[in-house]
Amino acid sequence: MRIRQTRQRRRTGVGIAVVVAFCEPWGATVPTALALQHDRLAGEPHKLAGHRLVFTTWAFVRPGQLDWQDASGKSVYAGDAKLGPTEARFATIDSPRGVRLVAEPARRIGPILAAEKPWEAMGVSAGILLHEDGKYRLWGGGQDAEGKRYACYFESADGRNWQRPNLGLVEFNGSRENNLLLGGGSVFKDPTAPTEERYKAVWHGDFPPKRFEEYKQRRPWSVPATQFDPGRVHSIRAAVSPDGLRWTELADSISVEPSDTHIVAYYDAQLGKYVMYTRNYMVGPRAEEFTEPMARRSEFVARRAIGRSETANFREFPLSEVVIEPGNDMPPTDTCYTNCRTSIPGAWDLHLMFPAIYHQADDTTSVVLFTSLDGKVWHSMPGPAVLKTADFGQWDGGCVFAVPSLVELANGDWALAYTGYAYPHKYPRGSWRYGVGLAVWPKGRLVALAADEIGEFTTTAFLAPGTRLRINAVTARAGSIQIEAADLAGKPIPGRSFDDALPIVGDHFWTPVTWKNAADLGVQKGEPIEFRFRLKMARIYGVQFN
Repeated sequence: MRIRQTRQRRRTGVGIAVVVAFCEPWGATVPTALALQHDRLAGEPHKLAGHRLVFTTWAFVRPGQLDWQDASGKSVYAGDAKLGPTEARFATIDSPRGVRLVAEPARRIGPILAAEKPWEAMGVSAGILLHEDGKYRLWGGGQDAEGKRYACYFESADGRNWQRPNLGLVEFNGSRENNLLLGGGSVFKDPTAPTEERYKAVWHGDFPPKRFEEYKQRRPWSVPATQFDPGRVHSIRAAVSPDGLRWTELADSISVEPSDTHIVAYYDAQLGKYVMYTRNYMVGPRAEEFTEPMARRSEFVARRAIGRSETANFREFPLSEVVIEPGNDMPPTDTCYTNCRTSIPGAWDLHLMFPAIYHQADDTTSVVLFTSLDGKVWHSMPGPAVLKTADFGQWDGGCVFAVPSLVELANGDWALAYTGYAYPHKYPRGSWRYGVGLAVWPKGRLVALAADEIGEFTTTAFLAPGTRLRINAVTARAGSIQIEAADLAGKPIPGRSFDDALPIVGDHFWTPVTWKNAADLGVQKGEPIEFRFRLKMARIYGVQFN
């Protein structure tokens, strides 16, 4: 069905013309993704942070407009016209139909790192994976036969084959020829920091009681940080480094709250702030009338959840607030364990999270996908778990936990590192065995905007990051995709209408989009553009600008 082109005006509400908000140049303060800011104009065109658009939410798809019209096709508005009960005719403008969003499950590869050195006798774990300067860098850990833990560092040219560089930093059995680090944690690169603090790391650690007494006089702190384990102060520790290898731990904790799991932090260029994701809890306060310490059983009413905190000063984070908690559509025995916050390669403003859902009913985990436009409001992506615990007896047949970042491999695949355990999470750990695997999405096909039969939709308008378009999509043999490019008013760009569109059929991995007599978009870089899609038995995994 052809989208109706009678577009006298677009409306954001009844009788209200669209307000167009042009984004400020790079380097200025810009909105957080597409979230509404009350001190700025809202609307379109938007400005993409990268060169890709992946439909991780409906925000880039127009919800469409409805219109009631008289017999002549003229719009009639509520309160303006007096027509009989059947005289007005219903019409729609750019209304999406027949499409849905769905997450694709990953393919597992591994183990890519397994026990090999004495300090890895029990296993190797992944902490953070970064792709920078043409190489893949993995910070992780090892555990010797006695259970002592070590921070480790690995490098790879392709993300699949890994080396243990001799760093010469830590002595083990009389030798410094190893890949051990002094310090660990979740690492990120801070592009705004001076050289000596270019890399930062965060982790869960204890706060010395004496320093905590001083800390309490200066900073907010969480009562459960002392409640969960009497005599112990739970906190979040941090360190800085010029190269990610040589670390200096900060004297004070950056937050005092219970977060005894993998913590993820990063610098958000749109906010101009540091953002940290923690473990939080879905639990209410204890009745004020009951102040006596409870037995440990009372702690287990708290379901694990995911918290978020942001700050302009890396050394002082406010207490985190819950952003994801176990949903009403989940079994009551499921909780949210690790968070694994990351983003789309080539589109860092599209926030992703791959939380490990802890299935306490059988002591296994599965990894699911959440998406967000601002990192604050999150939605689960329809579809199956993207990674499940493998079958019993496999190297990762006990439980699995994914870690950031989602990286692009040389062949265009997207990959997440994960730690896989041979035994369930709470199984007696004297015989633990674990290693590192990759969850891989071939051709970067992580999230699909799918039409199982006939579908259509129109994107919101945004500033074109380039003058040519490529598409990552697949259709059935009897399916197809057609694309129309339009200007900010919704008018088709000459030579790029549906009448000019060449059908896209089959498997297309970042294939150039062309029309009968045009290979470019008909607009200059930085000019507003939008697209209309007609789909038949097709899945779109993203578009890319060149």
